[in-house]
Amino acid sequence: MFSQDIRKIFVITGMSGAGKSQALKVFEDFGFYCVDNLPLALLPYFSEFVRKRPDTGDIALGIDIREGKSLEQLPDTLAAIRKSGFDFKIIFLEAGDQTLVHRFSETRHRHPLGKNISEAIRIERRVLAEIKSEAYKVIETSRMTLGELKETLSRLLEIRRSQEMKISVISFGFKYGIPLDADLVMDVRFLSNPNYVERLKHKTGLDRAVANYICKDPHAKGFLKRFLDLVNFLLPRYMKEGKSYLTVAIGCTGGKHRSVFIANALAQALRKAGLNVSEFHKDIRKK
Repeated sequence: MFSQDIRKIFVITGMSGAGKSQALKVFEDFGFYCVDNLPLALLPYFSEFVRKRPDTGDIALGIDIREGKSLEQLPDTLAAIRKSGFDFKIIFLEAGDQTLVHRFSETRHRHPLGKNISEAIRIERRVLAEIKSEAYKVIETSRMTLGELKETLSRLLEIRRSQEMKISVISFGFKYGIPLDADLVMDVRFLSNPNYVERLKHKTGLDRAVANYICKDPHAKGFLKRFLDLVNFLLPRYMKEGKSYLTVAIGCTGGKHRSVFIANALAQALRKAGLNVSEFHKDIRKK
C-alpha cells in the first residue's frame, strides 16, 4: 500500500453526515496525528511542518465542504504536494441521500452549506464529484455501525486486529473501592487468602510463595482458565463494536495477594497471545 519510507498521510473527506468525524476518531485510536478542518491554503505549509517533524508519526486530515469553493482545488493541491515527496491517500465517506437527510433530522445539526438539506446534499455531491473520483477508497456508511466502520478502516490500514485494542489489567482492593474506569470487574475473594498465613502476610501476589499458596486452592487453576476463556471470548466482540480500550479490574479484599496474582497471570497470558496489555496493581502497597 505504502512504501516503508513514506509516511502514511490520509485525507478524510466526503459527504456531510457520512461519518467523517467518527472516521477521524478511529484514526486517532490507531495512533494517527489527526487535524480536522485544516484550511486548504495551509496544506502546503502543514506538509512542510510534517517533513521537519517526523515525530508526528502518521497523519490523518479532515477536509470537507466547510472549506467552501476552494475545496475544488484539493486534487491539484495534493498533486503538487505529491511531487515534493508526499503520498496522500483520499478516503471518501459516502451515504445515500435518504440516510443523510435522516441523520441531519435526527441530530438537528445544520448542514454546513446552510440551505434546505436536500438542496445542500445535491450541491455538495456536485462539488465533491471530482474528489470522489480520485479517492483511494470510497466507504459507503449508510448501513454501517461505528464498529463496522472501524473494522473497515482497520482492514484498509492493514492493522492487525490484536493491536487494535489496548487492554489494561488492574488489581485492586474492594475496601479501597472499585477503579472508576473498569469495564469488567472480577471478584476473586472466594480464593484462599494468604493474608491469614503469617509467613505470607507481608508478601504480595507477585511473590512465588504467595503464588504457590493460591495455586493450591482447588478452584484457582480452573477459575483462571475459565476467566481467560471469557476474556478471549469477549475481546473480538468488543472490537467489533468499535471499542479501543478495555480495562479489566480484578479485586480481592485488600488488593495485595489474590487479585495481584490473578491479574498478573491474566496479563501474562494475554501478552503471550500477542495482545497489547498493560498491568497495574493499584493497592499493592497499601496496608
